[in-house]
Amino acid sequence: MCGRLTLTTTIDEVMEQFSIVNPVHFHFEVNYNIAPSQKVVAIVGSPAGKRIGQMRWGLIPSWAPDEKIGYKMINARSETLLQKRSFKNLISRRRCALVADGFYEWKTTKEGKRPFRITLANEKPFLMAGLWDKWSNEAGKEIHSCTIITTSANQLLSEVHDRMPVILTNETEQTWLSPRIEGSEFYTNVLKPYNSDHMKMYEVSPLVNSPRNNQPECMLPI
Repeated sequence: MCGRLTLTTTIDEVMEQFSIVNPVHFHFEVNYNIAPSQKVVAIVGSPAGKRIGQMRWGLIPSWAPDEKIGYKMINARSETLLQKRSFKNLISRRRCALVADGFYEWKTTKEGKRPFRITLANEKPFLMAGLWDKWSNEAGKEIHSCTIITTSANQLLSEVHDRMPVILTNETEQTWLSPRIEGSEFYTNVLKPYNSDHMKMYEVSPLVNSPRNNQPECMLPI
């Protein structure tokens, strides 16, 4: 499960880190508590190079009768992608990577759930493997939406949860976003747990429990 994100760096820094040269066509504001149904920054591959934009978090398949299904599809389990109608056709043609510099997870204890923030050890932005789709209705409303692919937790994350988002390495990023790679045979080599040695985790304030709270205090260690 991955249900909250942070992205607190600038788009210029993101573009430089991930070698994106195509222009940006959206307004971006830092967010300390990104929740499902909100906009996330995502990257897709194209023959002209990587493109960056915003999508709604929570996949709405193109065939869905209405957009409400997106609230149930914020994550996609890597182990069952080829078994799910919503995902199996997107692996070959609509892969994306969501940009974040941290995510939150909750540990269940006898006293209640305690929130933790997880980042890379260097605290730089990273990419999470995702799938996207375009949905529209008869009234002409159009939504580009996406889901985060999850895998089994690494040693660090297993202290709080049994799942984690698939974080792409430099090598797997190139494979996942390449428009030249089609089919689904390759994906099991990409969708693996990230190395615990390159990550860190710390407990944060219960402020993050509410998506209405979007301030730096949400991600400060306690």
